[in-house]
Amino acid sequence: MGCCCMLCEILLAIILPPLGVCLHYGCCSLEFCICLVLTILGYLPGIIYAIYVLVAGRPGRTRYYYYYHGDYIEPLV
Repeated sequence: MGCCCMLCEILLAIILPPLGVCLHYGCCSLEFCICLVLTILGYLPGIIYAIYVLVAGRPGRTRYYYYYHGDYIEPLV
């Protein structure tokens, strides 16, 4: 992921924490649901969790975009 995309996600996570997590993991992920609950319970815990998940999150949990190329599907990098 590019540095500019990461910066935009972090800025969105500061303004509205679930939105930054949603853009990175999708709106039906466990990370998004936890961030939404923490933001409802308190704005600051939501921000802390969102920034933690975006910066130190598991690299295998990001969304991948695929395209169809002939007989196989290949992930976009």
